[in-house]
Amino acid sequence: MALGRASQLGVGLFEDTPPLELVSGCSTEEVESIIRAVYRQVLGNAYVMESERATVPESQLKRGELSVREFVRAVAKSNLYRSRFFDTCPRYRYTELNFKHFLGRTPDGLEEMRVHSTILDTQGFEADIDSYLDSDEYQNVYGENIVPYYRGYKTESGQNMVGFTHMFALLRGASSSDLKGSLAGKAPALNKYVIQDIPIPIIPPSGGSVGDGWSFQDTSLGASTRLGSLEEGKVYRIEVTGYKSPGRLNQISKFRRSNQVYFVPYERLSQEYQRIHKQGGVIASITPC
Repeated sequence: MALGRASQLGVGLFEDTPPLELVSGCSTEEVESIIRAVYRQVLGNAYVMESERATVPESQLKRGELSVREFVRAVAKSNLYRSRFFDTCPRYRYTELNFKHFLGRTPDGLEEMRVHSTILDTQGFEADIDSYLDSDEYQNVYGENIVPYYRGYKTESGQNMVGFTHMFALLRGASSSDLKGSLAGKAPALNKYVIQDIPIPIIPPSGGSVGDGWSFQDTSLGASTRLGSLEEGKVYRIEVTGYKSPGRLNQISKFRRSNQVYFVPYERLSQEYQRIHKQGGVIASITPC
């Protein structure tokens, strides 16, 4: 099912681009497009220099000696992929990116993370890559000759809505990359949310239209902005993003962070709501503690 307002969530290009499939009789230009799409998907939209390309597997794909799935496998097992995502990233960051690159979604709970952690411990890096590409899920969705694509943001029968919100923490627009274009960088973006099965705010990506909010980054447990009044009665947690100075040309905020979190008693919600908007903030969510 198509996702409404996809462009505002940073997935408009993915929504409007049909899956690419290698079929018999493809032109040279079409095969080149498939090769570029594989690099873009598997390497998280990172720039690939000519010296880093998998030239031998590329030639085999062009000659019909490799399927798209086997070409994906060659790129995934390359020194380039290993050095970018396995050797330099913490294990859970590497795993969450594997789910994104090869299955087009995020991990569906702690157990899936544990399965791949066990494979890494007992069989190693290449076996872990094979576990994604040889899975029934990969075969059912992509088969042998469809380039993997992002699908975790789409509504599907039986889909976990928590995972739906998690996808937007990993997919922040077609111009961003997994390492340089992500707030998380090389740190896990989803670890605690996957483990605890917690949804996260869905915020338009940075660089969107003014006022729509920026990519939300949770504050640390010790941050002063998390320390609100804990008076008796219901307390609410307010997540605020996109702080800027309203009415000013450069819209520079007085806050060091564009994202803040507040704990507010129920009777002060209206007052706090007005204060936040007066200061130029955008409320991402209000949830009871």
